[in-house]
Amino acid sequence: MYLEFSLIRPILLTVRNFESNSMSGTSVLCQSHLLLLPNNPPQNSELNAKFSEQGWSSLLKRCKSMEEFKQVHAQILKLGLFLDSFCSSNLVATCALSRWGSMEYACSIFRQIEEPGSFEYNTLIRGNVNNMNLEKALLLYIEMLEKGIEHDNFTYPFVLKACSLLGVLKEGVQIHGQVFKAGLENDTFVQNGLISMYGKSGEINHACALFEQIDEKSVASWSSIIGAHARVELWQDCLMLLGDMSSEGRHRAEESILVTALSACTHLGSPNLGRCIHGILLRNISELNVVVKTSLIDMYVKCGSLEKGLCVFQSMAVKNRYSYTVMISGLAFHGRGREALRIFSEMVEEGLAPDDVVYVGVLSACSHAGLVNEGLQYFNSMQLVHKIKPTIQHYGCVVDLMGRAGMLKEACDLIKGMQIKPNDVVWRSLLSACKVHLNLEIGEVAAENVFKLNQHNPGDYLVLASMYARAQKWTDVARIRTEMAEKHLVQTPGFSLVEANRKVHKFVSQDKSQPQCDTIYDMIHQMEWQLKFEGYAPDTSQVLLDVDEEEKRQRLKYHSQKLAIAFALIQTSEGSPIRISRNLRMCSDCHTYTKFISMIYEREISVRDRNRFHHFKDGTCSWSLTHEAREAFLSVLVSKGHAERMDKGHRKCLILWHQIQDWAGILIKFVVTYNEKTFNLSFVLVIELKEVSCLEPQTNRGIADAKD
Repeated sequence: MYLEFSLIRPILLTVRNFESNSMSGTSVLCQSHLLLLPNNPPQNSELNAKFSEQGWSSLLKRCKSMEEFKQVHAQILKLGLFLDSFCSSNLVATCALSRWGSMEYACSIFRQIEEPGSFEYNTLIRGNVNNMNLEKALLLYIEMLEKGIEHDNFTYPFVLKACSLLGVLKEGVQIHGQVFKAGLENDTFVQNGLISMYGKSGEINHACALFEQIDEKSVASWSSIIGAHARVELWQDCLMLLGDMSSEGRHRAEESILVTALSACTHLGSPNLGRCIHGILLRNISELNVVVKTSLIDMYVKCGSLEKGLCVFQSMAVKNRYSYTVMISGLAFHGRGREALRIFSEMVEEGLAPDDVVYVGVLSACSHAGLVNEGLQYFNSMQLVHKIKPTIQHYGCVVDLMGRAGMLKEACDLIKGMQIKPNDVVWRSLLSACKVHLNLEIGEVAAENVFKLNQHNPGDYLVLASMYARAQKWTDVARIRTEMAEKHLVQTPGFSLVEANRKVHKFVSQDKSQPQCDTIYDMIHQMEWQLKFEGYAPDTSQVLLDVDEEEKRQRLKYHSQKLAIAFALIQTSEGSPIRISRNLRMCSDCHTYTKFISMIYEREISVRDRNRFHHFKDGTCSWSLTHEAREAFLSVLVSKGHAERMDKGHRKCLILWHQIQDWAGILIKFVVTYNEKTFNLSFVLVIELKEVSCLEPQTNRGIADAKD
């Protein structure tokens, strides 16, 4: 111990002497190699012997920065120890593989070694892959081949990883051939690397075949094959493989595998399985780190268990920017915009500077909650206060915000005045808003721009066709259908996932592949009878075909979501919640249908569609309650003999709605339950609470127009 610390002083003096001559690290290295020449032997052989025996290896391990490393390196060069291959190899490894290291400096050391071997090459390849210098890693491998340097089971895993990250499957297959030539096809390290390479390249069958050939499967083998299935989004297979691994009983699932399993639960909408994995994590790991806890938050939030996600978030002693982003986005997805903004304020108060990704979540929260003024304020402060240039995602959120509020013209003007070229996603957001607000004129403009930028998305054509169908323009509907057929565009099949008995079941429209098909369809008929009794009427406007009403009703009856609900009612106990995940947006008929079912069967039903979460309870939806209040508000204010001013009044009343919505909670039950007279009385009370005089002049004029 004394020897180690006694060497620090001469090392510091050496480096200071070098620094006083204004030499960089690399130039020091090159000039110091004069010491290695035969006519420059080490000056102090006794110190050399002591240092080589006890000092340099320990000091290298103690290095925590490049400055400290250069000090040790300088002393090694001064004493002429660089000729020792073990010493030079350790220098390369320490510099290349340490978190504080420098690949450039490691390469300069490597090039001074007269005859580098496989260890040095493997070290540099690994270091370059870790630092994402993937092309350099492959060039080093080629150099090994050209020089005839032996490549071993430590070479191939990182070379294969470089191929997978670069997406060069052809080169990866060639390296697989070299594995056979080297006789390493049965080496566990190499097999795991091959599985990972094929999996990340989408060749899941090759990955599975290699996995089956492994006699003694390690934790790394299971991790590679589970990761390969996750890469191609075979989420159910991920969970099945985790079950197979557990049933073997030979290996305990490590953290990375369980995080992948959490991701699988997230995509499948399976909170029960997610809770099981949470329990395994708590048993296997004494202290969950920030990454794992953030994955848990993401899983709970996206599986409909928002409160559990909030509990995990609040239990975190240390939160990073990603943790806040996941929580803000999750609250936005559930329509709880005010809470999302509170979390954002907490993040800023903690001293974490928001980035562009956080602001996407904030703007999305404002959009889902209908907070127009707040959303526009955050959009401005993002640019002025935090100096973040808006990206296409930010503009998309603001267009969605305005579109949901019925400010279609303003949204269109915003797109035309964007600082960057709008893409099809931004125009598509406006198109969807036009469908909601039945504005065919702006909708056609949006559709035209979408088609210019992307002609291959069938959903865009169907949205426009839906607008034409609701306007009874069947000729235009037929034209859109013909255009889709000519371009061979087929709508992405919709499906619904529901969890029952710890398994995730998938349903498609008109599905008859389930073993309990007859029972499910009988349940659909029972539900239909009770729905009719409660006053439910199918929304046949969702069927974009010029057929009679009866055929439209039949087409609506067996949507995937309805089949999933019927199955869940059969399989789950009375009163237990039902959670469904969809790959497409929920249609208005399924939305109304689910509200009635939640009331009739006294179930809480959570549905996650492509855009957001819907929580149904007692015949209402977390989103539609406010939406219905707003629509009733508009119908009272706009539809009183002023049909010729409907568009103008609709826009002004929407602005007014967003001004008073914080006070609108007291109105909602009146709107949904009682008549227009009661609503008018309640509206007067709200206006008195709001203090109309504090509203903007334009909004006051809107009130005056509405009262006429």
